[in-house]
Order: sequence, then C-alpha cells, then structure tokens
Amino acid sequence: MATRPTFEGKDQDGALIRLEDFRGKKVVLYFYPKDDTKGCTAQACNLRDHYKALLAAGYVVLGVSKDDEKSHQKFIKKYELPFPLIADTDTQINQLYGVWQEKSMYGKTYMGTERTTFLIDEEGNIAEIIQKVKTADHTAQILK
Repeated sequence: MATRPTFEGKDQDGALIRLEDFRGKKVVLYFYPKDDTKGCTAQACNLRDHYKALLAAGYVVLGVSKDDEKSHQKFIKKYELPFPLIADTDTQINQLYGVWQEKSMYGKTYMGTERTTFLIDEEGNIAEIIQKVKTADHTAQILK
C-alpha cells in the first residue's frame, strides 16, 4: 500500500479542506472531469443515493474536479449532494494523484481529468484505486 499524497484545497464554500484532517477515517477521494455532465452527474448522484451506506461503512466522501467553487455550488444545489467538492482549478491535486492526463476526442488531444477513485484507509494509505469507474453503480465498486 502506498501512502497517499497529502493536499489542501478549497471546497464549494471556500472552506479549506486538508486530507490530513481525515486521519483516522476512511476516505473516498474521487476525481471527475466536470460538474453537471452526464457521467459525472450519474457518479455523484450514485454516491448521493448511497451516502448513508458509505457513512455506515466508515467513509468520508470528497470529490475533486477542475471546476471552480461557484460551479461546485450549483452542482451541489441542483443535485442535493451531501458531500464537499474541492475546486482544483490549477489541477495541482489532479497532478499530485496522477489523474491529469492527455486525453483525446474526435482526433484532438487535450489535458483532462482521468476519472479515478482512491480509497484511503484510516492510516492514510491508498488501499485501492478504482480506474474503471462505473458511474451509475460506483458505490457498489467501493463497498464490494
């Protein structure tokens, strides 16, 4: 098990979130490309719909994308998301976790977030990395 890189970033309300603050808890740290898009909405809503089960399993849920705080606020309000979303506008956290990668669409290449979830244990180690995320059934992948 690898120790997870530590970071700090601002959530949708501008509050500072430090990964160190969750020491002693299990963390679902999920990186997603963009607020209010089809796959990202399906993933966030699946986590929302099963949030109580994730809490019961001892998890804290943190989402991270390149979107800014205002975008996160709208996304949270629109879908009633019960967990914080971190605004990684400079992609530092994405890069720290290796999910800021070259992608391609319609023959054009660009840099973007590779949808990935890191499950971090109570000691701060990465217990599992989920790279093939099933957006509509992501909680089942986490709780399996």
